[in-house]
Amino acid sequence: MTDRAWDKLIQALPIVLAGPILRHVTAESVTVWVALKQPAEVELTIYETTNQGTVLGTSILQGRYPTVALGKSLHVVAVTAKSNGNNLNSDRLYAYDLQFSFDDPQQSPKTLQQALQSIDFPRVNISYFAHQKPTFVLPPHRLEDLRIVQGSCRKPHGGGYDALPILDSLIEDRAAQPQHRPHQLFLTGDQIYGDDVAEPFLWVASPLGDALLGWEEKLPVGWREPDDVEYYTPQQLPFGRRAEVATTHAGFTAGLHNKRGKVNSHLLSLGEYYACYLLAWSPTCWLMQIPPGKQISDRRQISRRWDREARALRQFIHTLWKVRRALANIPTYTIFDDHDVSDDWNLNRAWCLRVLGRPLGRRTVQNALLAYAMFQAWGNTPEQFTAGQAGAELLAAAADWSSSSGTDTVAYDRIARYVGMPLIDAQTNLPTFVEDGTVLILKRHPEAIAWHYTVRSHCHETIVLDTRTWRGYPIEEKSSAPPMLLCPTAFEQQLRLPLQQSASETQIQLTFAIAPTNVFHLQAIDWIHHWQLRRNKVFATDVGDAWNINLEALAQLLIVLFEQRRQVIVLSGDIHYSSMVRLTRKSNLGESNSVLTQLTCSALKNEETLTRIVHTRLKDWLLPERVRHWKGWSNPPNMVELSAPQSRRDPDSHPSHPPDWNCTLEWIPRQNARTPSFGNDVTWLISPRKQANSSKRHWLQFLCFWQSPLLQEGREAIGRNNLALVQFQLAETSHSYTAIQDIYWFSTWQPTQIVYSRFKSHLADRPSLPNKA
Repeated sequence: MTDRAWDKLIQALPIVLAGPILRHVTAESVTVWVALKQPAEVELTIYETTNQGTVLGTSILQGRYPTVALGKSLHVVAVTAKSNGNNLNSDRLYAYDLQFSFDDPQQSPKTLQQALQSIDFPRVNISYFAHQKPTFVLPPHRLEDLRIVQGSCRKPHGGGYDALPILDSLIEDRAAQPQHRPHQLFLTGDQIYGDDVAEPFLWVASPLGDALLGWEEKLPVGWREPDDVEYYTPQQLPFGRRAEVATTHAGFTAGLHNKRGKVNSHLLSLGEYYACYLLAWSPTCWLMQIPPGKQISDRRQISRRWDREARALRQFIHTLWKVRRALANIPTYTIFDDHDVSDDWNLNRAWCLRVLGRPLGRRTVQNALLAYAMFQAWGNTPEQFTAGQAGAELLAAAADWSSSSGTDTVAYDRIARYVGMPLIDAQTNLPTFVEDGTVLILKRHPEAIAWHYTVRSHCHETIVLDTRTWRGYPIEEKSSAPPMLLCPTAFEQQLRLPLQQSASETQIQLTFAIAPTNVFHLQAIDWIHHWQLRRNKVFATDVGDAWNINLEALAQLLIVLFEQRRQVIVLSGDIHYSSMVRLTRKSNLGESNSVLTQLTCSALKNEETLTRIVHTRLKDWLLPERVRHWKGWSNPPNMVELSAPQSRRDPDSHPSHPPDWNCTLEWIPRQNARTPSFGNDVTWLISPRKQANSSKRHWLQFLCFWQSPLLQEGREAIGRNNLALVQFQLAETSHSYTAIQDIYWFSTWQPTQIVYSRFKSHLADRPSLPNKA
């Protein structure tokens, strides 16, 4: 398709390309992110509501901000409305609207509803009420009223139905009930996939990205710059044929070990990463029908793969309207994991040297981080993007880079500085490492944006960890050795300081910590990781992304958490199954016992054959999870699993003096699936044509033993695409809470039915916030 044809398609689109997405919300401020096809000044107005949200009241907060030009037809903004004394209250429904003003005097201002519509999109439903305004509610004062949603790992062509639209049903079911509708959404990693991209997806994203930018990026392909680099545009690196350039020239590891298909359509350009976000969050930019495979290739294998991926994408697109509405109506917070950039991102020192030592690898990582900053980080921490802050400098640099059509090297270097790209040694062209205690860390500019942050409300706090860019790589071990997921400096800045800052806030009843990668895995995964580590095949199964592979880091995590808190809940994803585990730490030094509860939720859309097996009774029949035990020391931090074979073989792995504490880990069994009030009414899930075909085969489901509840009701994990709702129950006879994680998924015995499985676990008794025992 020609550039003129793409411009014509974009001109036919509504003004709003993606969003609005409700982001950081406190009693004093509200931030909303939106992407437009033309520049505008965006005004955000917050309204009170009455009659259970059905009637708009007076406006109480306002804010305005101009969009930032990321391209000729891509302008984004995270606009914040701040309080002038009229703070928002919990347990009340609020609504908001956006107004868009344009430089062109011939173009009148538009409301949000007007900007969402066009000839091709005459009706866009963004609200649960007749007034057509998105609504939200602040977290409550009491922990037993809190409702938090979490999810991770959403690959558009991944197996199974997309579970994120279930959030829309959860909100809609309780939209008028502020104490019962979800209060916050945490997306804990892999919101997009830079690697493992479907060919039809890149077929759309690559030219769309160029059209939005208005220019074609020149990607440096070669080994060392400037002597051995040639420049290619994204269109010269077509979908389905990028394995060689992604693996050899960019250095990415997702395609190693005979997995070239994972990088055949790897995102590389800035426009592709921008487009990927728009296509993941909104149906608007899916401009064209995906053609059948026979029009793409006359080779049967390629044609069939294309058709298989295209079917998955069409299903994904079919429910995007529900995703869009949900994200507009709940405060949303995110953090990256590896796939937001590329598989294995910063996994170990070997990956850093391999990828960041190549021009194309560095360019792609920087493009991914810039896109993350514009589409995710700005809404997480809007205060970092105000005037005089590093984020504001990054916004200006991003606009300069685009206005120069990717030729302004000063702007490019400024982007590298503010997104925290590792500094490169001028002589070796390799990333620079510096010592941080006993480990090495990537050296970056001190003005770089902080990706970690903390969200506090009346009854809880959430500490969101950056376990990707602040890793500590062992100095004296080989470059593929598993790192500390947080180096000593990161432990201090991301955990200890936030915990100390809120220690005096006695109204905070519970601390959440978001760790994108699991603290504790299934025992079988640990075995595989240790086996692959001994064989030096660390990229095959992401060896190094598990906290309990580096026991020094795991011990340090527990020590820092339990210095100030007796009970902590870790929210996690990454692993493509959902579960609940409880770790109890008993001190031998006279301190009170402490409890860490890990709530894992994954994947929103990426179920696989292995996770489907883990989901069933076969897992706990053949390989049940056992209670596991560790002993640990605080100075220096270390811990040893009592039953681990590697510990028995290595007598020097632990000190000779008695342990300071002991830990016990148990897996909480899930209850049998139930059907929520909205679970049977899922006509929105599949198209009418597919519904007709499904009804003809519905009776066959009862003849398939594999799909039956008897086999599917496993006890330890949910391996189907899922979404988690976390809430708490206060015991009537004590001050202790029970944590409840309801995992929503699509049943196999009736595929157009939503069910949920419940995990429940007691927390420690309610503490005074510092651990004074």
